This record gives sequence, C-alpha cells and structure tokens, in this order.
Amino acid sequence: MFAAVGEALVDLIEHSDGRYEPCLGGSVCNFTRALALQGQRIRYLNPLSTDTFGGRFAARLQADGVDIGQAPRSACPTSLAVVSLGAGGVPNYTFHRQHVADRDGTADELISRLPAALRLIHTGGLALVPGDWPKTKAVLTAAQLRGAIVSVDANLRTVVVGDNPADKVAYLNAVQQAMALAQVVKLSDEDLVALGWGDKGFDAVATHLLSNPMTQLVAFTLGGDGALLVTRHGKVQLPVPSGITVLDTVGAGDCFQAGLLSWLAEAQQLSSEALSELTPADLEAALRHAMATAAINVQRQGCQPPTWGETRAFLGA
Repeated sequence: MFAAVGEALVDLIEHSDGRYEPCLGGSVCNFTRALALQGQRIRYLNPLSTDTFGGRFAARLQADGVDIGQAPRSACPTSLAVVSLGAGGVPNYTFHRQHVADRDGTADELISRLPAALRLIHTGGLALVPGDWPKTKAVLTAAQLRGAIVSVDANLRTVVVGDNPADKVAYLNAVQQAMALAQVVKLSDEDLVALGWGDKGFDAVATHLLSNPMTQLVAFTLGGDGALLVTRHGKVQLPVPSGITVLDTVGAGDCFQAGLLSWLAEAQQLSSEALSELTPADLEAALRHAMATAAINVQRQGCQPPTWGETRAFLGA
C-alpha cells in the first residue's frame, strides 16, 4: 500500500470572465487522488477540516478510492490557494495557510496512521516548508524504517514563505534534504530555477542528485518541452503527446508523478533494486504512461486525473 503526507487545499481558480471557481486541490492531495484512480491503494495521512470544504474533500477522496483511515477531522479551516491563470494556462498562486486543517496534528499522530505493509510514501509541495518539514521528515523516516521507499515532488512555491531571505533559504534547504531521502525525485523546470539550478542543465542536476546513493530515479517535467527520466545507467526524453489542447495545467505534475509510480508498481519495478536496474525500454514505457496521465488532465478544468484505463486507451495500449 502507498501513503501520502502533505496539503489538501481549495484552489480558487480564475476564469477568463474574472469569476473564481473553488476546486479541491493541493499537490499531495491531487497526487493521492490520481494514484488511486490509476488503480493503486493509497492512504492520505493528514487531517481534513470539519468545515464544508473538508467534507467535500472526504467525499471526493473516498469516491476516487483513497483510504483516509481513521484520521480525526480538524476544527481548523481548509487551506486556500487563489489561482490566477497566466499565459498558456500556467497557474500563479497566493496561499492562505495559517492554522489550517492539513497542518494540524503531530508527527506521532501522522505516523500512527501509516498503513501496514507500506510500500511507498510520497510527499512534496507545501509539506516541505520550514514550519512543516521537521514533522514531514519524521514521517518519512518512520516509513523508511518500515521498508517503504520515498517519492518526493519538489513542487516549490516560494511565495508561501514570503519575502524574508532567511525563510526562502530554509525552504530550499528543506527541499534538498527531502530529495536526499528519496529513491524517486521529481523536479519541474520551474523548480530548477527556484533552486538556483536553472543554468546547470538537466544532466548536471541529475548527476548531482544521483550521486546520493539513496536516489535511483530522477524525473524532470519541462512544460511544453516534454519530460525526461534519468537513472545512473540511462536517460529517456520525450516530447509532449501530439494533439493536446491545454485547458489549464493545474495538477499536471501531480498526475505525471502518479502515472509514473503506478506504471512502476504495475511493472513490479517499485523497489530500490528494481529502480536501479530500469532499462531504456522501461524508462520509455514509464515516461509515456506518466506523460499520458498528465496530458489527459491538462485538457480538463482543474485537477481531474484519469483512470488507469483512460490512460492506457490514450496510449492505444
């Protein structure tokens, strides 16, 4: 079974006429839904609010097949992000994250919700901000002690920590610490810029990350330029699938990572040893599935992940 620790927040998404539509989101919660729809068993660990949005999250997660366990509901409100869409549907975020439900609870409480026979734990996004990182790290460490591998999607949102340079440095350090604990690391082209690695080139960044013995697979998502998978022994890059009309890109990276991990799970390649031995053919098949999962999502409003069957049909498989 899988687990995920991180944010569940409401995206208030701007429409072309100026209206804002509330959509259930949050990087880790989006990933959790996407992975469940890809046919994998996964538990979302963080508390959900007792407010109206919290009730909608609980209903949506369960409808999509996510296990929310016995997590108590929090009296704190649901997190909020105002999403203004820029050129090409790229989202710009403003966050409201003080005293919110998904940040409620202690590390021990989150650890107590880890499922038995845990295979992988995923995190990233706002779970890596300085105020949350020590708790997230404790959960990842506990999961590793149970034999789980770790997936981290950096998904940096420096706006959430404000303009204080020290806070930004602490956030970037936390993201790098998280990646150092992971067997599977995902970075977007925007993440590379935020980390100060925008001019290093993908090969140099991958070599740096893979110099850590823990890390086995690095994924780069490059927006309109496609995506790239790298291991110590191979590299595959593919363009965006043809015929895609982008409505918006909300949740695209989350769906990509869910598609990648679901393919690896179905192929029995989701262990440190198996990841280290992925062939170029494995990498290409995994990347095509991950990109197809994201491609279907970007043609829908907000984050609406496809099922495994929809993804395979898209690929003609």
